[in-house]
Amino acid sequence: QVQLVESGGGLVQPGGSLRLSCTASGSIFSIYVMGWYRQAPGKQRELVATVTRGGSTNYADSVKGRFTISRDNAENTVYLQMNSLKPEDTAVYYCNAVLSVVPGGMMINYWGQGTQVTVSS
Repeated sequence: QVQLVESGGGLVQPGGSLRLSCTASGSIFSIYVMGWYRQAPGKQRELVATVTRGGSTNYADSVKGRFTISRDNAENTVYLQMNSLKPEDTAVYYCNAVLSVVPGGMMINYWGQGTQVTVSS
């Protein structure tokens, strides 16, 4: 059983910062990509940022320069440092991992339960 456990969400004022963490655990052979997605009320889930094992990153244009994604491969953990937060960043943030559970096995997409980030004064 593979689980993604998130932490770090909460309420913050505009201009503030939050740091999200997500750790993958269970029977895992290799994690290829980890990332963060978010979904605001009435909107589709969208990519925020991803990072590969080798450190290649990808960001949504709306968060470039404000958010930083990083990964600790040894601990199967991904972080999202969010600075200069705006009300438009308010959403449920979901951790995502693309991984295989056995050598040569297919890649499987796993999701965390989601954590609420609210930016409001």
